[in-house]
Amino acid sequence: MTLACRTVWPAMGEVFWTAVALMLIFEGALPLLVPRAWRRMLTDLLQFKDGQLRFYGLLLVGIGAALLIWLD
Repeated sequence: MTLACRTVWPAMGEVFWTAVALMLIFEGALPLLVPRAWRRMLTDLLQFKDGQLRFYGLLLVGIGAALLIWLD
């Protein structure tokens, strides 16, 4: 393993765990602050067809990827 790899990988791990922590904070904020609306949203999601959920997932992945590219 080269010196560059040894210095990059620990930093990438730190960024990854920071991203996971932020995701958990954002995911937990809605049920904490507005549990009734969050439950209603989940109930509405159950009514979606598979294609609609896949499109929603694709849209979120696309927005996330674009944001990463823009931030870099």
